[in-house]
Amino acid sequence: MKIHIIYLAAGSSRRFGSNKLLWEYEGRPLYRHGLDRLIEMSSDRDDCTLTVVSRYDEILEYAAAYPNVRTLYSPLSHLGASFSIRAALQSLHDILFDDDDYFMFMVADQPHISRKTLDAIADTAYSGCLTASASYGDRRGNPVLFSAVLADELLALSGDTGGRQVLRAHPEDHIDISAGSPEELEDIDYRP
Repeated sequence: MKIHIIYLAAGSSRRFGSNKLLWEYEGRPLYRHGLDRLIEMSSDRDDCTLTVVSRYDEILEYAAAYPNVRTLYSPLSHLGASFSIRAALQSLHDILFDDDDYFMFMVADQPHISRKTLDAIADTAYSGCLTASASYGDRRGNPVLFSAVLADELLALSGDTGGRQVLRAHPEDHIDISAGSPEELEDIDYRP
């Protein structure tokens, strides 16, 4: 079994007013906070792969400097989340994933997610669940884990629809992974 981590770093930042992923946040570009944790995680764990999906050269060049990271240029991602998801899954299909594999999607504007929470979500794959996600109290958020048996449903998404639609279709086999704080689930959508 493999856990294919997919880092979604291709959004348009419409509400932010400029490319928030390249915006400096706490001393480095916003996208690097989560990506650096995932690079470390995929280096430490034999059961994980990491694919970075972006349409921004700076992000792809940074990720490509690490031998354990696959990069995927996704020029249509500005049309919505489903385009990034589809591009990633189609590229992973080329390296042959199995039904017992998992996909873990993480968004690039969530800088406070902890390595502990990331590992806990990945470890949940060993339970055999269909889906899992980070949560805090009643709030669910990213990252989200999907069994590869749901690949066709993820590929069928359209527009700016993310995986939430697939999560809602399978509530009976979902596991919530409690994050250490509510800040871990916060994404940055607006300029402070």
